Amino acid sequence: MKEDNQSSTLDFILLGVSSQQEQDDFFFILFLFIFPITLIGNLLIILAICSDIRLHNPMYFFIANLSFVNIVLFSVTIPKVTANHLLSTKAISFGGSLTQMYFMIALGNTDSYILAAMAYDRAVAISRPLHYTMTISSRMCILLVIGSWMVENINALPHTLLTASPSFCRNQEMANFYCDVVPLLKLSCSDIHFNVKMYLGVGVFSVPLLCIIVSCVRVFSTVLHVPSTKGVRKAFSTCGSHLTVVSLYYGTVMGMYFCPLTSYSLKDAVMTVMYIAVTSMLNPFIYSLRNRDM
Repeated sequence: MKEDNQSSTLDFILLGVSSQQEQDDFFFILFLFIFPITLIGNLLIILAICSDIRLHNPMYFFIANLSFVNIVLFSVTIPKVTANHLLSTKAISFGGSLTQMYFMIALGNTDSYILAAMAYDRAVAISRPLHYTMTISSRMCILLVIGSWMVENINALPHTLLTASPSFCRNQEMANFYCDVVPLLKLSCSDIHFNVKMYLGVGVFSVPLLCIIVSCVRVFSTVLHVPSTKGVRKAFSTCGSHLTVVSLYYGTVMGMYFCPLTSYSLKDAVMTVMYIAVTSMLNPFIYSLRNRDM
């Protein structure tokens, strides 16, 4: 049978979180509830940090950038889901799917690099407090954030281009509520071995995770040598909210992506709700409730 690549005129069908209408309606209401909370919560974090001179330090600079990433990441997917539900359609164009996928990869990985920068910041603050202002300077903070955005946009581009190249001539139903590498590759009728190798290449993903682990080890080893209980309590209070966000982020990411390509199903899409919606909504509460300055 001749395979015609009609990618440019394709429309994909996003099956959503569930195939049952009642559950689909539930998640639609859930997204409507979470969206304003996420948007307002993260915006308030950014405004508070910008307006209060006491919060003009590296840790809050990274938190503000993390909140901005959360807003954009959430806005890339959820408005499309709610619009499709209201219009009683599940279609998304090929160009729209690639655009959504590009921003999801770029923003998701930017999240991880900013979390790594925050872990490094806390490690230096606790293990080398006398050298903190010299090591984590304003210039260093800006370079870390710019580097996070640049590396992940460069990483997202080849994934998007490689996903755009195969022919899509099979069933165009995508087992997700947004476009991602895994469900798109499942629809291809071309040879995707190279794409799978690129997908399984976790180098970019592993670098920030390794940095976070090393920073945490450094923090805990320093804390163990602190003689006073008050000092230990203070060290853990500065890292507690960050470790909570890191655990939430990497727990959902591993649940999403560390699964066989062939077994990806609608059940896996539930984890993406945690990753996109819940983590973005909870981050402002975690940082503000566990921080007296905010």
